[in-house]
Amino acid sequence: MDVAPLMEIQLFDPNTAIALSQIMPILLLALTVELRRTELHHRGRSPKLTRIILGIFFGAFAIIETGCVMSIDGHLFPTRPSDLIVALIIFVLLWLLFLLSLVNSPHDEHHPRRK
Repeated sequence: MDVAPLMEIQLFDPNTAIALSQIMPILLLALTVELRRTELHHRGRSPKLTRIILGIFFGAFAIIETGCVMSIDGHLFPTRPSDLIVALIIFVLLWLLFLLSLVNSPHDEHHPRRK
């Protein structure tokens, strides 16, 4: 006997979720490359505030991307354990990308290399 779930949450149809989960990481990678090239994380009146704003953006992006990946099978809830594991891996990798985008280059003229 097949029991229907008590509640089902659907954010996107499967085709939209698949497209977004493939396109969004490419856009984020391009944004990260531009962030490093323009050294945006060193600019502004307060570089700390700039980094916080970028962190909020990356966090929101990670949540949306995780939701897209979890919605590929047509619904966000109920989830399978494998969906949760993959979502956690993606979320951690996106935060790692954010942290790496803030690391200074050894050839950075703003912060000379230690001898």
